[in-house]
Amino acid sequence: MRDPRIEGLAKVIVNYSLELKEGQTFFITSGAVAEPLVQALYEETLRAGANPVLDLSLEGTASAFFDLASDEQIDWVSPAQQWAFESADARIRVLSDTNVRELSNVAPERQTRRQKAMHPYMQKMMERSAAGDLRWNVTLFPTNAYAAAAGMSLREYEDFYYRACLCDQPDPVAAWKQAAAETIRLAEWIEGHEEVHIQGPGTDLKLNVAGRHFKPADGKYNMPDGEFFTGPVEDSAEGEVTFHLPATYAGREVAGVRFRFEDGKVVDATAERGEDFLIEMLDTDEGARRLGELGIGTNFGIADGTGEILLDEKIGGTVHLAVGESYPETGGVNESAIHWDMICDLRKGGSITVDGELLQQDGRFVV
Repeated sequence: MRDPRIEGLAKVIVNYSLELKEGQTFFITSGAVAEPLVQALYEETLRAGANPVLDLSLEGTASAFFDLASDEQIDWVSPAQQWAFESADARIRVLSDTNVRELSNVAPERQTRRQKAMHPYMQKMMERSAAGDLRWNVTLFPTNAYAAAAGMSLREYEDFYYRACLCDQPDPVAAWKQAAAETIRLAEWIEGHEEVHIQGPGTDLKLNVAGRHFKPADGKYNMPDGEFFTGPVEDSAEGEVTFHLPATYAGREVAGVRFRFEDGKVVDATAERGEDFLIEMLDTDEGARRLGELGIGTNFGIADGTGEILLDEKIGGTVHLAVGESYPETGGVNESAIHWDMICDLRKGGSITVDGELLQQDGRFVV
């Protein structure tokens, strides 16, 4: 018997997050291990009158690709993926890793080459999303790998995850509509301001957001969700920031990361672990050393780091900054083959001040 919370998650994604309509196409990318959720999404899509298209991968194919593919194969993008980026009405990526370190030994230059090959299509997806022509979402199917990274049993992790998605509620769709109100309120409050000043342990950073738009992340693009975000003015970041939670990108983890910015650019970067990989990613292209996103977490139902950015960047009382590609709908114009979020925790002593007015103190909103 399928876990009823999986049914609830599928209903939330199809009917609330993506609002699928009759005749629309829905591209579902997932690992085969997430079959219960993929099946539930498939069925709920059919009930909505939309047309599901499945893109499933098997355990071990990602590492096999980087081990065996030629440069020409790394540069090749399948016609199915091209169609999904350019023509699908909606798409979802279901994270379902069975080994979160599967790509840890892949040469960084091969990962960078693949990111550059995919960049034009990712850029097209963001442009279509900003124009309202494409709706997308990222969610997760609980596996032992995610549970182990979070220091939980699989049962504990499932309870935690579905609770964070509000799938323990009698009507998850109604619960998300209610939860969205606070995130929308905060995004509306900060809209139209100019300077964001973040202070905390090892952090004193100023960003200009004049003319940029803050978007409430209310379950439409990620599930679970809970943040409001923008693209800072590209040459505005000044100061230092310390990231307190480990950050994973392309299967590689770095920890203890510190950046120093001048004129919007990372001019000094260090890490306690994974520093060589960090520098290699920052050197991917010109835009990789500039900020594409400032996000402020609002989900206080996620309290501790889990090792998965989909969850960790939503933690209420944290700020995340992403180097690389901007989201066009925010007004950001930074371009890069990467978009890498890293998390600064302000809950044990820190503040966010906006044009001199306190927005958050020690991880709690005060406006």
